[in-house]
Amino acid sequence: MDAKVRIGDLAWPEYARRIKEDAQTILIPIGALEQHGPHMSMNPDVLLPTAISEEVARRIGAMVAPAIAYGYKSQQKSGGGNHLCGTTSLDGHTLSMTVKDVLKEFARHGARKICLVNGHFENSMFAVEGVDLAIRELRWEGIHDFQVVMLSYWDFVTEETIARIYPEGFPGWAVEHGGVLETSLMLLLHPHLVDMTCVPRHAAATFPPYDVFPPIPEWTPASGCLSSAAAASGEKGALLYEVCVEGIAQALGEAFEVRGKLAQ
Repeated sequence: MDAKVRIGDLAWPEYARRIKEDAQTILIPIGALEQHGPHMSMNPDVLLPTAISEEVARRIGAMVAPAIAYGYKSQQKSGGGNHLCGTTSLDGHTLSMTVKDVLKEFARHGARKICLVNGHFENSMFAVEGVDLAIRELRWEGIHDFQVVMLSYWDFVTEETIARIYPEGFPGWAVEHGGVLETSLMLLLHPHLVDMTCVPRHAAATFPPYDVFPPIPEWTPASGCLSSAAAASGEKGALLYEVCVEGIAQALGEAFEVRGKLAQ
């Protein structure tokens, strides 16, 4: 197979052939520009789902669209909060409309199988709204065979992998922001964007069982991280990367196969 999987790297006739003749799936990474502590760049939420998407695409014969690089507003108990410098966010409606418009454009090209690969927790339901609106409007236009799979890459990290990555105990996904998972993957995929000498070393953040708006800045650790990445490593990143890629590749095969059978 042609090594090029990025849609932006293709000339349009080759892209059109892959859409119309090969009926290739399109993966769309969706992330955010968000602070990830003093030790790491602000773009892991884009870089990580993009890298995972590209490897999945190589394995299953698919293409990867340019990422949606801005996401919904960071929330204090999952991303530190939208009040932190560097975090640059969209209103929920804007994100939903962006997802809707992009999906409808790929449908216009002839694509019928799309996967949104999420890398920013807060995106989830606003992206789902965009998917729902796109499918509804496409049906009005007579397109009834358009399918979207939406997933977040961390949901494919198995319990066995979690035990190996967090031998001292897993703090939970909610406080993993800027922590071991993201930092380990970045050390594997983009080590030049990580400085482990600047990793904060503090206990995982704790929050009350409610939210306050506007947020109380003191609730967020000064580092912007919700847990420490001190135990991160490229070796752990390799474990996480493989389990996510393999899991997503398998899931897409299953999802599109089931849908195909239902349509028969």
